[in-house]
Amino acid sequence: MTPKKYAVQDFFRNPERGFFRLSDDGANLGFMEPHSIDGQPARMNICVQALDGSTPVGPVRRLTAETERDISQFFWKGSDTLIYEKDFKGDENFHVLAVDIGSGAVTDLTPFPGVRASIEDDLEDDPDHILISHNGRNPEVFDVYRANIRNGQLTLVAENPGNIVGWQTDHLGRVRAGIASDGLHTTLLYRDTESDEFKPIITTDFRTVVSPQFFTPDNRCLYALSNRGRNYLTLVIIDPAEPDQEQVIFGAISNDLDGAGYSRLRQVLTVAAYHTDKPQYHFFDEISAQRFARVSAMLEGYEISLQSSTRDESKYIVAAYNDRTPGSRYIYDDTLNTLDKLADINPVLAERDMAAVRPISYPSRDGMTIHGYLTLPVGRPAKGLPCVINPHGGPWARDGWGFNPEAQFLANRGYCVLQMNFRGSTGYGRQFWEASFGQWGLAMQDDITDGVQWLISQGIADPARIAIYGGSYGGYATLAGITYTPDLYAAAVDYVGVSNLLTFMNTIPPYWKPMLTKMHSMVGHPEDDRERLIASSPALNADRIKTPLFIAQGAHDPRVNKDESDQMVAALKARGVEVEYMVKDNEGHGFHNDENKFEFYERMEAFLALHLKPSSGS
Repeated sequence: MTPKKYAVQDFFRNPERGFFRLSDDGANLGFMEPHSIDGQPARMNICVQALDGSTPVGPVRRLTAETERDISQFFWKGSDTLIYEKDFKGDENFHVLAVDIGSGAVTDLTPFPGVRASIEDDLEDDPDHILISHNGRNPEVFDVYRANIRNGQLTLVAENPGNIVGWQTDHLGRVRAGIASDGLHTTLLYRDTESDEFKPIITTDFRTVVSPQFFTPDNRCLYALSNRGRNYLTLVIIDPAEPDQEQVIFGAISNDLDGAGYSRLRQVLTVAAYHTDKPQYHFFDEISAQRFARVSAMLEGYEISLQSSTRDESKYIVAAYNDRTPGSRYIYDDTLNTLDKLADINPVLAERDMAAVRPISYPSRDGMTIHGYLTLPVGRPAKGLPCVINPHGGPWARDGWGFNPEAQFLANRGYCVLQMNFRGSTGYGRQFWEASFGQWGLAMQDDITDGVQWLISQGIADPARIAIYGGSYGGYATLAGITYTPDLYAAAVDYVGVSNLLTFMNTIPPYWKPMLTKMHSMVGHPEDDRERLIASSPALNADRIKTPLFIAQGAHDPRVNKDESDQMVAALKARGVEVEYMVKDNEGHGFHNDENKFEFYERMEAFLALHLKPSSGS
């Protein structure tokens, strides 16, 4: 029996309440809710409510009044201040702001137009300051400042000499390490104190990763993720006195590690996280392992994540989710071993009506194993289905297991959805990543095409009713799919996608320029590899395209310039090929405002229905 058809808004609207965070002392709960202010569309704004134990009590107080865009993220600074970030029309030039929960006063700590700021360290032991970085002095690099959250005063802590692409503080908030890059080589810099000069301790080519996570408890050595001399990112300790002697702490068998955790309270390494077909955790201390086991036993059938804690680590925000629901949020009291529910993130969608996300794998034409996820519509035989192929963005990222509103929306409309981690996807080791270099539109695209052929060979897909849809690099793969395999797809949706590999790298934001040499090595050099880049640029080969196409683009996209979509549309319209074009002036790299998301998915639904006819066939 097929499930009920849910409205587009049911999949993509913001939660009525979400993004929960506990104050350091556990006396208050921070969260975000959509609020309409002065008749403007509702935006996610920060609210607080007092806690009696684990129970929210008393009035909900809204602290922010954002009307243009949702607040992207926030956290507690101590127990009386909240720190949040906001950008403007999707330009990703984020400001860092502080709001006093008592007075409601908001202080913009980085009130500089066209400047991108981010938080380096919350300085947990300093009640009045945080460390931020911004590119106000030089748009290409980020300096570190100590920001006074009370009056907004900034004090320079570390000036970027021009080649540092990342900073690392120790447990006292001192800037002690940095990552320098000339594009092709990466150097780990270290100093004993902030008054010392940085000294290089490890230099590798960009294919080798040595990524500091945090300092050891004594602030002498660094925990890092490293693949020096190995295929997979592994957790190691690096002693600056003997930097070439890595002490291996933990590595997964056939996957890169994603990160590690640390208890500030107990000053111990707690966990390493990685992703096989599903999320995995390896615990280093018994307290963390037992806590995770206790909470998991209370939430059987769901993956859990501990998202926020009080400073004494006695209470935690717990997220519980699976592939068929974004789930619920709770407060877990570690002392009482109790779990109190705060909210369901999307109670409108019944879990029983959503589709299971099945990990799959298939062979590429040159013998690699490509992993991915298959979402089949509920209540329909897995035979002769209309299908949407959904390659991820990045491209040096990956799809993982969990609740995906796009896949569930499409499955609810009768489509099967295939997501694949083509070569270059992260998490599968260095060799798999390197296999993507110079392969945009070539072997990377073949991996996607091989996934389509696998779906057809399994009898799952109706070969006449297959569409391709993706965003960012996935948008490029969409355009490449209908350019180089024009008979494979009946429809295509390109969402903020690259179309011209020559112009794309000329319009990247200034703070990506230190990495441009690396991009040339990984994608292609505009002069040395010009012929290949032209041959693999859909906008320059639009004469091959015959598939109906829908393109969506944010006007203020700093990553994939609007010109990438404009030139694709112009090239197709000149040939009379059907192309639908949607541009939103108040968006950037992807749509974040609810009203734009709803319009995009409604238009996508109508477009796919017209060309794939999901109600016909099996």
